[in-house]
Amino acid sequence: MTRLDSGPEEREAPPVSDGPRVLLLSAREVPLGGVRGMSVHRSLPQRDLPMVGAWCFVDRFGPQVTRMRVEPHPHIGLQTVTWPFVGQVRHRDAVGSDVVVTRGALNLMTSGAGIVHSEYSIGDDPAPLDALQLWVALPESRRHGDPAFERHEDLPVVDLGDGAVAAIVVGEFAGAVSPATMYTPIVGAEIFLPAGVRVTLPLRAEWEYALLGVDGTSAVFADDDDPTALPEGGLLYLGTRRDGVEMSADADTTVFLLGGEPFEDDIVMWWNFVARSHEEIVDAREAWESGAERFGHVVGHGDERIPAPPLPGVRLTQRRRRA
Repeated sequence: MTRLDSGPEEREAPPVSDGPRVLLLSAREVPLGGVRGMSVHRSLPQRDLPMVGAWCFVDRFGPQVTRMRVEPHPHIGLQTVTWPFVGQVRHRDAVGSDVVVTRGALNLMTSGAGIVHSEYSIGDDPAPLDALQLWVALPESRRHGDPAFERHEDLPVVDLGDGAVAAIVVGEFAGAVSPATMYTPIVGAEIFLPAGVRVTLPLRAEWEYALLGVDGTSAVFADDDDPTALPEGGLLYLGTRRDGVEMSADADTTVFLLGGEPFEDDIVMWWNFVARSHEEIVDAREAWESGAERFGHVVGHGDERIPAPPLPGVRLTQRRRRA
């Protein structure tokens, strides 16, 4: 997915994520115009919360009936995690991947220093589509490396009791580890809660976490026995220093757990690029606009591409936490 809401970032000295939080945030709707004619709901980054662990971007495109046509576009410094709920999307990229994204399969693309990819829905007519696409910022040790792509259809599932289960999409949760190649301590897990069940999600005290409402409304007991209602589309930031959190739901509910070790650096994120400085963003944009070999070429595509937007008239600065 390509970002179209690029703009300057602000820098302020933030409070450190040094304990539990109960911060409920709403997604904002971002229209993606042109021939795509679709919209997404963006939960990260937030003004007060730019990252959760290494997670720096969370979009949900759907549920909607649409015809997706995302032409070749570049990325640097990140991994894209595509997790579908409904529908199919064809993914093609510069390392030769040509796969159909389907429910239950993780598609993980690592940009390294640069990659280009495209995303098309299957067929020429609008069709039901609903999925999460999330970005993970790469650490210094990996962000300058080669691009890669992997797909995993056999992911571990943890029994949380009373019919509640967690599919471990990336990283580690409750002793189960996803086969996906990640470069920071992290977790992304889809959690299903049956109606009337109350369960405890085991957490690591040194990590920070957030819960994303996917389907239905759950009650999260993050502050003693006073529950916080997590609606569909809401993002509940839990902070650090928790060894667990209890949840319940009156009806069948699905949430997505995001977490990980607080990231090693502040980042500069603009358009589809995750970097550490304004200069790196400028270099990447110039390379894309000039057709440099840095990003490669998407298999099966011609000259079609998404041009980079103009840079803002101010210096891009690092995203800093306020929460």
